[in-house]
Amino acid sequence: MGTVIALNILFGVPLLYASLFGAADILILLVLTQGRFRTLEYFFMLAVSILGFGFLYEITVTGLNMSDMVYGFFSPVFTSDSITLIVGIIGATVMPHALYVHSTLTKNKLVDRTVKEKKRFLVLHTRESIFCFTIAGMVNASILIVSAMTFYPKFSNVSAVDDAYRIMIPIYGSLAAIVFAVTLLFSGLASSATGTLAGQTIMDGLLGTRINKTVRRVITRVVNVFPTTIAMLLGIDPLSLLIYSQVLLSLMLALPMIPLITFTAKKHLMGPFVNKRITTVLSVLTGTVILVLNTYLVYYLISQFSVYLQVIVLAAYGAYHLYLVRATWR
Repeated sequence: MGTVIALNILFGVPLLYASLFGAADILILLVLTQGRFRTLEYFFMLAVSILGFGFLYEITVTGLNMSDMVYGFFSPVFTSDSITLIVGIIGATVMPHALYVHSTLTKNKLVDRTVKEKKRFLVLHTRESIFCFTIAGMVNASILIVSAMTFYPKFSNVSAVDDAYRIMIPIYGSLAAIVFAVTLLFSGLASSATGTLAGQTIMDGLLGTRINKTVRRVITRVVNVFPTTIAMLLGIDPLSLLIYSQVLLSLMLALPMIPLITFTAKKHLMGPFVNKRITTVLSVLTGTVILVLNTYLVYYLISQFSVYLQVIVLAAYGAYHLYLVRATWR
């Protein structure tokens, strides 16, 4: 969705065509970098750099008030209305499919597959992940800060990304608006590439490697783009679609998260790579916070329905997580 909206803002491409172009550019990128993983890594480094410097520029232009920002970080205001955005930010930052693809991309770098080599890559992967997730968290924080300083309270009713783009032009100039759109474009490209690679990884696990890698990527990308294209045809607001797609990502986090925490804590499965106790404790605490926020959001969304429907939906949601726990322990 980020790619679709950015193409529409920057080049005036209709949303429907932009959704198709968004599929093609990722496929072209992955085909050109096939067998050249270092080139793909350079692309992600470029995308992350553009995001980081782009929003650093936006914060500078909007006039950062450091004291207000620090106060906001340590004294957050939590309301029922904000739970949707909170859960959406979790889904946009962590992304369940990224939990699959990170380990796979690291595994594919192995040559000798010795314990020593694996430990060396594990250290590098850990450092890289900490750095990248720190940048991702800072970018998400920057988005909130820039949005609050630009649109609140005079333009707090902005309901479309292109409206936000147009409002920024007379306030901070055309360059700030263009930088905003470019960061949106590269965030969409990076997340789309990650999703396509993750889909290929999951298909490898389900079907093996009998199907050509390029074919798997095409299938995955078509599956990814299909809902977006249908939404464009139905005239659904892109901003709402963008937000709720991130919410759905957070709601799906339990699917890979619970097995991941469980398996990596088992000595007989992980051997010398088993998680330290402190890592397991922090993982359980983090996972619990995410599940509690997700559950609260589900409760909040269905609270307007009848009591019987609330009970049914909450029971189904609880059964979903219990099934994951039981299946994992088995």
